[in-house]
Amino acid sequence: MAFEYKTLSLRKLAVIGAGSIGPDIALHFAQNLAARGVETVLVDIAQEALDRAREKFEGKVDRAVTKGIFPAEQGARIKQSVVYTTDYNRIAGAGLVLEAATEDEAIKHRIFKAVEAICDDRCIFLSNSSHMQPEHIFAHLHNRSRCLVAHYFFPAERNPIVELVPGKETDPALTDLLMDLYEAIGKAPILVRSSYGFAVDPIFEGLVQCAILCREAGLGNEKEIDAVAMRTLGMGVGHFTAINLANGNPITDHGLDEMHTRLMPWFRSPASLKEKVRLGQDRWDTAARGEVVEVGGEKEQRIREQYLGCYFGLAAFIIDLGIVDIDDLNLAVGTSLDMRPPFTLMNETGMEQVWQLVSNFCAAHPDFKMPASLERARAEGGWRLSEVVRARRGKVAVLKIRRPRFLNALDSAVVASLERLLREAEADDSVAAVVMTGHGTKAFVSGADIGMLAACRTAEDGYKVSRDFQKLTVQIEAMKKPVVCAFNGLAFGGGVELALACAARVARSKLKVLAALPESNLGIVPGGGATQRLPRLIGVEAAARMLRTAASVSSEEALALGLVDELTDGPPLDAALALALRLAENPARRKKLPTGPIPCPVELPAVDIGFRSRRIDQLMVQAIREGAEGSLEQGLELEARLSGACVETADGRIGIENFVNNGAKSQAVFVHR
Repeated sequence: MAFEYKTLSLRKLAVIGAGSIGPDIALHFAQNLAARGVETVLVDIAQEALDRAREKFEGKVDRAVTKGIFPAEQGARIKQSVVYTTDYNRIAGAGLVLEAATEDEAIKHRIFKAVEAICDDRCIFLSNSSHMQPEHIFAHLHNRSRCLVAHYFFPAERNPIVELVPGKETDPALTDLLMDLYEAIGKAPILVRSSYGFAVDPIFEGLVQCAILCREAGLGNEKEIDAVAMRTLGMGVGHFTAINLANGNPITDHGLDEMHTRLMPWFRSPASLKEKVRLGQDRWDTAARGEVVEVGGEKEQRIREQYLGCYFGLAAFIIDLGIVDIDDLNLAVGTSLDMRPPFTLMNETGMEQVWQLVSNFCAAHPDFKMPASLERARAEGGWRLSEVVRARRGKVAVLKIRRPRFLNALDSAVVASLERLLREAEADDSVAAVVMTGHGTKAFVSGADIGMLAACRTAEDGYKVSRDFQKLTVQIEAMKKPVVCAFNGLAFGGGVELALACAARVARSKLKVLAALPESNLGIVPGGGATQRLPRLIGVEAAARMLRTAASVSSEEALALGLVDELTDGPPLDAALALALRLAENPARRKKLPTGPIPCPVELPAVDIGFRSRRIDQLMVQAIREGAEGSLEQGLELEARLSGACVETADGRIGIENFVNNGAKSQAVFVHR
C-alpha cells in the first residue's frame, strides 16, 4: 500500500532530528498518511532524544483520542506507523526525507551527505531551516533539483503555515507538486523565493528586536512590553514570552546579526540579548499564567507606537524584497505568528496614520528606511488584498477561496474579491472558463459570515444582506464563460448557494457530509438563492427536505439527486478543470436552470423539523412554493424579502444569538414566533 498523489508514490518518509520540532513534523505526517500505509521514520543520533520524542509524540496522540479528535483505532495506527531509530540506514527506500536538526550549516551538510548516499535519486530532500537558504544547505549534493526548504512553525502538527523555499536549481515541477501536496495534507503552504530568514522570520525577529530595544530604552519592563504587544497586535503571548517558550535567545541573536549584513543594517542583536547569550541565560522576566499586567496611559501609547511603526515597516520591507506575494505574507504572518495580519491592520488603521507611524520609527532608527511599497500603498489609499487566490491552469482561471482559519467561510471582502476576479476573467480573451474551489481538503465554503446577519436590526437590513450576496450568484450564473465548482470538501449554507449558481459541480467521492443548508437551525431562511435554485436543480420535494430539516447529503447522495455532476477519487480541481474545458469547447453541453415557473405540489411533503422554528418553517415553505410559481428573478426577490423578515421574528433573534454565543452545534430553544 502506498500514498499516491499525482506523480508521487510514497510508502516511507523520514524526519531527521528528534529535538524540539522534528517529532511534531513527524506527527503531522503520520496523522495524515498513516491510514494510507505510509511509514514515518524518525532518526536521531541520540537515543535519549528519541525516547523523549516518542513520549511527546504518543502523549499528543493519546490526548487527541481523549478529546475525540480521532478514534482510538486511528490513534493506535498513527503510533504504530512511526519508527524511532539511531540507524540512518532505516531511511533507505524513503520517498521524502525532511531534516529538522540544529540550525548549523556543517551539521546539515553532514546529514544530507549521509542521506544522499542511502536514498535513491527520486527521493525528495527537504530542510526545516528557519533562516538558511537552500543554496547553502544543499550546496554539496550532486542532485540539487530535488531539494528545497520547508519551514514549519510551532506547533508544527497544528500550525498550518509552511514556507516552501526552492533553490535556484530546484525543479519547478517539484515545487508545484509540493505546494499541492502540502495543501492536500492540511497545510497552507506559502511560496517564498530564496532569501535569508525567508518572509516571516525577519518580521518576528525584528519585532523581538523592537521589544528588547523598548526595554533597553526604559519604555517598560518585559511584562509591560509583552502586555502592550498582545493588545496592539492581537497576539496570544508577547515576544519575550515567545522566545522563552522556544528557548530562542541564541538563534535570534545569530539571526539578527546575519540579517544586519544580508537584509538591512537596522537588524542587529541588542546588547542585552547578546549578554544573555554570553551568560547562557535563556529566560526573560515574563508574566506568570493568569497574571494581569496594567500599563495604560502615555507609557502604553509610546510602546504601542514603537510596535506599530516597526511592524508596518517590516511587513512593507519584506514586500520590497520581492520574495513573496502580499496576500501570502498577510496570511502567513497572521496565522503562523497568531497576530493581526499586517496589511489588513494597516488598511484598518488608515494609510496616513500608518505612514506617520513608520516615518517616526525611521526617524528614531536611521538605519531603517521608509519602504517604497508603503509609499505606493499610501498614494493608492491602501493595500489591495484578497483572500481569493487567482491562478491559471492553461485556459482556465482558478479562483480559490483561502481562509483556512475559518474553513473558507464567506465574508463581504471575499464576495467583493470574487465579483472583481470574475469580471476580470470574463473580460480576458485568453480565459475560456473558470473554476471556483476552496483551500485545503476540509471545506469548499463552510458558510457565510454570521456576523453580517448578527449586525442586522431590521427586515430592511436583512433584505440588503441577502440581495448583496445574490448579486454575486446572479453574476456567476450570467457569465458567458462556464464557471465550474470544485467541491474540495464540504459546503454549507452560502457555499452551496455559490455552487448552485455555477454551470456544473464536481465533488470528491466518498465524503459522508458534502453539502447542507443549516439556516433553519439558526432561525433564518437562506438568502443567497438556495430556496429558488435548489428546487430548480433537484426538484421541489427533495430541495424542501434539505432546506426545512438542514439535512446533509453525502457525495454519492448529491450525485443521485443531481446536486453534483461528477464525482472523482482524485483531486476535484483536476476533474473540474477538464469539465470546464469541455463546457467551453461545446457550450451546448452547458445545462442552465429554468428561469420560469417550475412544477410544485399543492402541499409539500410532510417532514419532521424537530427543534426548529415553526414560524421560520412557514417562511421557508412560502419561499419555496411561491418561488416555484414565478420566475427565478421574482423568486430571488421574494427570498431576500423573507430572509429579511426573519430578522424581526423572535426566533430569528434567538437563533442568531444562540449561534454567536454557543456555536453551531448548540440547538436554539425557539418560541415559534
